[in-house]
Amino acid sequence: MKKSKLLPMLAAITAMSLGTMTVYAQTSADSEASSQESLDSNDENSGSAEEVTLNFWHHYSAQSPENETLMNVLIPKFEEENPGITVNAVSHEWADLHDKILINAKADTLPDVARLDSAWIPEFATAGILMPLKEEIADFQETADGLLDSAMSTAQIDGHSYGLALNTNTKILFYNKTALEDAGLEAPATMDEFVETAKALSGNNENGQQVWGYDEPALSGWNLCPFIWSYGGDILDPDQTTAEGYLNSEKTVAAIQMLADLYAEGAMTGFNSGDIPMTDGFGTGRYMMLLEGPWKISEMAGAYPDFAYETAAMPEGEGGSVSVLGGEDISMFTSANKEAAWKFMQFMTSEFAQVEMSKCGQIPVNEAALENETVKEADFAPFLEAIKTAKSRPTVSCWSEIDSELATAVTAVMNGEKAAQDAMDELAEKVDALLAGE
Repeated sequence: MKKSKLLPMLAAITAMSLGTMTVYAQTSADSEASSQESLDSNDENSGSAEEVTLNFWHHYSAQSPENETLMNVLIPKFEEENPGITVNAVSHEWADLHDKILINAKADTLPDVARLDSAWIPEFATAGILMPLKEEIADFQETADGLLDSAMSTAQIDGHSYGLALNTNTKILFYNKTALEDAGLEAPATMDEFVETAKALSGNNENGQQVWGYDEPALSGWNLCPFIWSYGGDILDPDQTTAEGYLNSEKTVAAIQMLADLYAEGAMTGFNSGDIPMTDGFGTGRYMMLLEGPWKISEMAGAYPDFAYETAAMPEGEGGSVSVLGGEDISMFTSANKEAAWKFMQFMTSEFAQVEMSKCGQIPVNEAALENETVKEADFAPFLEAIKTAKSRPTVSCWSEIDSELATAVTAVMNGEKAAQDAMDELAEKVDALLAGE
């Protein structure tokens, strides 16, 4: 068991936030005990249930279609089906929610339930603030079996399940339809074709401006993992205990080298400060291919509605066509009103709730919802096949540190400062130290 990193994280966050944070208080331990005594009394004397206020934190923007659906459709429906339970939903900014949870953990004022970025789950689980659902909820597995396996993996750490998948996403290839047709090319189906297409579409346009065959806006795990996995490489071993032999394997190094070669030949860009933003570069014909998520569809519709592009699967390599899995989970905190919180979690992952949220652009994780015609006809339909093979980034508590070290190492390769094998050998050693808690 690794040491909890909650206290040092809290100290840093508290120092930055002192004087500005707002603590959202919920029922204290004393009032919970009092409420339980009242509930026991009611059960014994009248058989009636006590009123419960369930605190739910999320990071849907207050003005978003998702929040409107949550407040005007889903919560009223849940409260109607569960008399006695009132849901108090509180919207936070994405970046603020993570820190507020850590701050309120120290104050013992956590909500009952929260919608969490899947990348946060390992950290919060290690801090001991999330409910291990498999051990605590009798019908957990029955509910989990109705959700997409790949999405459920994002909340599984060391054999425990710390949430239910709530919505998912992944990345597929976006390409400039006109540019490929003019060059007599088709969408690349393999990694070799991807490399050749990126090179063929790079150079200068008719206005003398440089164009690039592929744009990649960053060099983190979210950006690199699809290439590493599709090449047949990996970040960690299957048990997520070591990087040696995986992060520095021949196949992982080959994926990094391929990207470095594209960059050196002027066929790839995007991750340097001052580079053209992705949507603008794509919409103005400066970037020919992107690997992006479903949000890019609405971004292009808003900014470049007349631009002709199409999508295709992640190009296939020795490891297959494997993209990276994103999305959010819904988790219960250890201080929660367990019965009411579980009912809400089940409802939010039900076919009804998932289909309603799909109308706002969220990709469902409920297996039945994925077969719904509304979902199949949504703008995100091209991503539905990709989520079946997409993989989650490592669910280890030190992932954010690993991710930062990965970006630093690959940047050095891109800039010609280190050979790919040397950089990944050094990185594997650092990652193994992080995994060991050193």
